[in-house]
Amino acid sequence: MGLFTKKPMHLLLEEAGDSEKGLKRTLSAGSLVALGIGAIIGAGLFVRTAAAAAQNAGPSVTLGFIVAAIGCALAGLCYAELSSSIPISGSAYTYTYATMGELLAWIIGWDLILEYAVGAATVGIAWSEYLNNLLVHVFHMKAIAYEWCHSPFEHSIADAAGVVHSGIINLPALGIVAALSLLLIKGTQESAFVNGLIVITKVSIVILIIIFGWNFVQAGNHTPYIPEPTIYTDSQGVDHHFGGIMGILGAAGVVFFAFIGFDAVSTAAQETKNPKTAMPIGILGSLAVCTVLYILFAHVLTGIAPVEFFRTDGKEASVVAAINTYMPGYQWLGKLVTVAILAGFSSVILVMLLGQSRVFYSMSKDGLLPETFSHLHPKFKTPHKANLIILVLVGGFAAFVPGDIVGDMTSIGTLFAFILVCSAVIILRKTNPELHREFKTPLVPMVPILGIIVCAAMIFGLGWTNWARLFGWLALGMIIYFGYSKKRSHLK
Repeated sequence: MGLFTKKPMHLLLEEAGDSEKGLKRTLSAGSLVALGIGAIIGAGLFVRTAAAAAQNAGPSVTLGFIVAAIGCALAGLCYAELSSSIPISGSAYTYTYATMGELLAWIIGWDLILEYAVGAATVGIAWSEYLNNLLVHVFHMKAIAYEWCHSPFEHSIADAAGVVHSGIINLPALGIVAALSLLLIKGTQESAFVNGLIVITKVSIVILIIIFGWNFVQAGNHTPYIPEPTIYTDSQGVDHHFGGIMGILGAAGVVFFAFIGFDAVSTAAQETKNPKTAMPIGILGSLAVCTVLYILFAHVLTGIAPVEFFRTDGKEASVVAAINTYMPGYQWLGKLVTVAILAGFSSVILVMLLGQSRVFYSMSKDGLLPETFSHLHPKFKTPHKANLIILVLVGGFAAFVPGDIVGDMTSIGTLFAFILVCSAVIILRKTNPELHREFKTPLVPMVPILGIIVCAAMIFGLGWTNWARLFGWLALGMIIYFGYSKKRSHLK
């Protein structure tokens, strides 16, 4: 059997059936929408919006959100068809295995590991930074000592006495990753309940910012709306295309990090009560809600403060800084935003860890990863060993690696997955036309082809450095596949 052996459809559908040994079906369509919003509204909204405005598009970052949303909507329609037709864990990995064969399935599974693990660790590090903001500005307490909230490779700027502090371990980042991993072991339903409370909190805060901030929007900050094309060099010495079409495409690639939530929804298909109808609602519903909020939020944020502010004083904790500086009398809102950001980051980490463990579970069930990853807890029916291993890996990264933003890396991995998902719809329509589809992607093959084109354009906008990193990660995956997975595949 060759590298492109496909997993038979009857095996996939058998796995989708309920059994005492399977994952517990506890999630409703409403839970899935909340799960998606939990992942989408978080680091992308509160961090990446200002970064994209400063480095790529200025006020036209809203157009970048529209481009990203179009790409997500096209891919989301494809995800909805596949997840309702093949309702099992594994997301794009499972769909690729059924349509394009084992090698490409391994590539996309390895790519999803990058997307979820690196993303969860990075947001964990950001959570640690905002925890200090909460302690100092909301509770008026002393900040956590630099040594205990930074990695060993980070050093502080010299203080008034000329003392430079060095990090030892990022304990808050490790702590939040550990707490949410243990919550996932306890059960997906319990995790979804906690996530639902978080979603209500942060969506309320986002709406308050839009309502109150609208009165402080300055027309001058939106002029010109699409800046003339130039090259902007950031404080790290990295060049970015700013303004024009390339700036908008670059912004779309940057803020795309904010849209990966509905992708994670599809990984929970095997734990959904009625996946054939609930999955399309969960995927498209969460995407629709968040797209509207994103565009309004970006319009308000870039109208409150000028682009230069997000490059200097407002570079860190951008939303809170903009409120405190340009919205006098609304410092209380800045404090609420700090709480919402912590809650938002927590739910993003939760959904990313959930997606990571379910991808590991599916790959392990196929023999491509060690059997340990698919062992279920005898009581909770969750892949507890996979969660513990992920806790060590992601927690280690969060605790000991500097918090350089790797959102672009997560974005390019997700976009690559979306391209394969769109391709899978076209292939599955040809190879399995008789398959029952509760939800059908409209206008096939036009919609999947447009999804491929839009996602490829955003990958182009992210630049060659991110292409090189993706290829390096995939090369490492090839070594593992040919050294371990290929020989142990259950299909072979």
